[in-house]
Amino acid sequence: MSVLVLDRVSRWFGNVVAVNDISMTIGPGITGLLGPNGAGKSTVINMLSGFLAPSSGTATLDGATIWRNEDIYRSVGLVPEREAMYDIVTGWDFALANARLHGLAEPGAAALRALTTVDMLQAKDRALSTYSKGMKQRVKVASALVHDPSVLLLDEPFNGMDPRQRLHLMDLLRTMANDGRTVLFSSHILEEVERIADGIQVMVAGRHAASGDFREIRRLMTERPHQYTIRSSDDRALASAIISDGSASGVQLKGSGPATPMGESEAELHVEATDFSVFVRVLPRLARERGITLYDVSPADESLESVFSYLVAR
Repeated sequence: MSVLVLDRVSRWFGNVVAVNDISMTIGPGITGLLGPNGAGKSTVINMLSGFLAPSSGTATLDGATIWRNEDIYRSVGLVPEREAMYDIVTGWDFALANARLHGLAEPGAAALRALTTVDMLQAKDRALSTYSKGMKQRVKVASALVHDPSVLLLDEPFNGMDPRQRLHLMDLLRTMANDGRTVLFSSHILEEVERIADGIQVMVAGRHAASGDFREIRRLMTERPHQYTIRSSDDRALASAIISDGSASGVQLKGSGPATPMGESEAELHVEATDFSVFVRVLPRLARERGITLYDVSPADESLESVFSYLVAR
């Protein structure tokens, strides 16, 4: 059973810091590397696969340094995010070439087994240029599996896959994890990680934001302060009611004059609620009791970046 370790790892490109002093341990099972685009996920995977050197810190597999260690490639399979492939060759040629590069005793049998595993046997004699994005993803997975690695690293592997293909790959990753392999995949979609990951590592802006199982990460995200923009028939009275009730940690009135359904007023109420489940029940009651009409209630900070930024700032 293989264990990947990043110890105080940073990576910079000129003046740009892509990964900043992160430490994490990834063992057998499925781990989701979660974060918005540009968080540094691909940089981490490239360092763990031996294709990129840390600028500082160490990346190891079972205690052995990964960078410039050719033996590592016998244990690691990589599925990169980039779509660039040799489009003039067939799926069979692509898988077979990778099997031969690994020096396998029976490269043909290994390529056949890998293509069967990803359900691409029927299309193996077609040129890669004729493949859909999802089909290319599956062939990349096949090429990563030809040497039966103990570690599988996948960078945004579900991009471009249709629902059936996604379910098939999820089942494949679960099977590999159940066999004792170490599987790490990156994603910016929380639901993908929720469905199959045993553990989660969260990154944003090159920093390690949080780690744990899905329930713990979801709890942290749910319990963060939520901000709302509200327009009503009497913003001042509603602000007073919210403050008196104590259901919000912050209330700010911007603009002046009553808002209307036609949006004629620039007035709006900005509210920060620590427990959003309580606030969304309290707000309608407060408005009803005071005869206030709610015209618009909109979350102001529901982007994925804002959620991860909160985890970093904790």
